[in-house]
Amino acid sequence: MSAWTGKTVIGLTGNIATGKSVVRKMLEHLGAYGIDADALSHRAIAIGAPGYQPVVETFGKWILAPDGQIDRSKLAKIVFSDPVALKKLENIIHPLVRQAEDLLIRRTDKPVVVVEAIKLIESGFDRLCDQVWVTYAPEDVQLRRLMTKRGMSREAALQRILAQPPQEEKLQRADVVIRNDRALSETWQQVLSAWKNLLLAKGVEWEEEKAAPGGILVERAKPSQAGEIAAFLQAVLGKNLSPNEVMEAFGEKAFLLLRRDGVLRGILGWRVENLIARVDDVFISDHTPLEEAVTLLIREVERASKELQCEAALLFLAEELKSQQELWRKLGYQEIKAGNIGVRAWQEAALEVVQAEDTLWLKRLREDLVLKPV
Repeated sequence: MSAWTGKTVIGLTGNIATGKSVVRKMLEHLGAYGIDADALSHRAIAIGAPGYQPVVETFGKWILAPDGQIDRSKLAKIVFSDPVALKKLENIIHPLVRQAEDLLIRRTDKPVVVVEAIKLIESGFDRLCDQVWVTYAPEDVQLRRLMTKRGMSREAALQRILAQPPQEEKLQRADVVIRNDRALSETWQQVLSAWKNLLLAKGVEWEEEKAAPGGILVERAKPSQAGEIAAFLQAVLGKNLSPNEVMEAFGEKAFLLLRRDGVLRGILGWRVENLIARVDDVFISDHTPLEEAVTLLIREVERASKELQCEAALLFLAEELKSQQELWRKLGYQEIKAGNIGVRAWQEAALEVVQAEDTLWLKRLREDLVLKPV
């Protein structure tokens, strides 16, 4: 039983490049509330956050970037070459992350929570969870992913892998092992099976949602609908897109489907990371009223984002939607340059996608922030 009454908590861990985030996303597709502990640790040392001043006082002002933020690459050079320094950093950050995790778990209405943390077991957080899930991939797969997705040299990738404890140590603690080295469809089936077993153990039956016939509605897509989504995007974009490509996208984002009389008319792609919602794909079929469709989709994104405790929503719009300025203003968004966003975590989320001089649309979803100064 987890430490949170009425909540089932899954602790998700695994070594580098074994697919932890993909599995967390899949659990989110199934209805779990996801927490990324590593993202929280980054927020804990941003300017204004409670860990900022203690880290600067411990390691010196030379770790600061020109804008006053802590340069994590400089900090990493210190702590990953000195176990004593790493322990000092963890003693500052881990209690703050634990506080934030506790707040988020207590505040969410979702009955199942998944906490992704690379040091889940080492920090002792696993003892607070109902189940521990561990992702696994062979070393050659880890190497390939680090080299292709993160641009590392073979030597640097191998150094990162060997710097971590053997995977077997985590596997011995696992209640569920997700082998993540084949097609994502196979990973999805493992996650789906383990999810059903978890709910069954809790006495809860689960069935995939089905779209209601008739009228206009918005539903959250499941990976099992990858074929339908691929066919729609092929028709709208005029280019070939396979269900496997859509399945890969499910490892990074969620999709909302807009139906009229049961027929798919629109798709919105969005992702939630670090308590920020980012909308980066909006596709509406011809002969579908644009304002009505977009309004329904955006309102559902906002409803779901607030349920996920997001602080802000960011829109990254394709050319044909940028001209709809009045519509975005009517929905409560303001056009802003990424570099001018005041909250650091929001700015970083924007700059991951656009250049500082580009514009996007932003809406604040809640006033209270996680990891406020104390």
